[in-house]
Amino acid sequence: MRPFLCIAALVALVALSLALGAASLSQDGGWLIWVSRLPRTAAALLAGAGLALAGVVVQQVVQNRLVEPSLTGTPEAAMLGLLAVTLIAPGMAVAGKMLVAAAAALAGMLGFLALADRVPRQDPMLLPIVGLIYGGILGATATWFAWSADLMQYLGTWRLGEFSGVVQGRYEWLWAVAALAALLYVVADRITILGLGETQARSLGLNYGRTRALGLVVVSTLTALVLVTVGVFPFVGLVAPNLISRWRGDNLRANLGVTALFGAALVLAADVLGRLIRYPYEIPAATVFAVFGAGVFLWLLHARPGRAHG
Repeated sequence: MRPFLCIAALVALVALSLALGAASLSQDGGWLIWVSRLPRTAAALLAGAGLALAGVVVQQVVQNRLVEPSLTGTPEAAMLGLLAVTLIAPGMAVAGKMLVAAAAALAGMLGFLALADRVPRQDPMLLPIVGLIYGGILGATATWFAWSADLMQYLGTWRLGEFSGVVQGRYEWLWAVAALAALLYVVADRITILGLGETQARSLGLNYGRTRALGLVVVSTLTALVLVTVGVFPFVGLVAPNLISRWRGDNLRANLGVTALFGAALVLAADVLGRLIRYPYEIPAATVFAVFGAGVFLWLLHARPGRAHG
């Protein structure tokens, strides 16, 4: 019964998203849905799914349930890459920008992992705190470069995760999330073993370095796809995997699809709520989700801190 209710809730959210908007559907409704509302709804679903999956992989790589991409400096590193592209090659195609952003995100994550190797693991809260500081330093660096080059408007756009500007032709790269989700499903067992730590993973015959590198590339690509298309969304990669794990246990292969759908539903719900709170004006979906995500994060710390380790 629960899966049916979840699917029904997701369908209801999609229907509400398609029907909701300042413009009336009485005239040219089909065109409006096809060009604007359907792309917006698809973008929210794909972004949420991608960030939820990225959170799953990051938590396995660092063996900490309280970490997600936005707590590893990955988005800020991707912003630095995008700023460099804007300054050096402003006419670069979107595909090129995403590749540069993904490479910069990967470099930023490698920097976080280098720090993580030096952080004691007894207290699971230490690693997220280190990630916050590291991300803050990268974010401050990005702000300085953007201010110096008069590019603050670009930085503000990337930092503000919202879907009002999504129309047909401006979100299609997010469909790559589906391909990356399929890849993660194929290697789900390896990612699970990765979460046991290097010593145990190698003892089970896993090529630890190659699997870890694959996971990092997937996370960096997912982060870049979402950032370039709709901006940064905090807490999605933290909330979705943790809530699904508490509901269904720790079988990664069984949970992967459910986690992706749950992340998609949460982001779409945040977008719909952001459109309803001050209708016909909008509150960015990332702002709405940040409030919810911060509350869930505090609940996770209070409820059962002992389950913070992967």
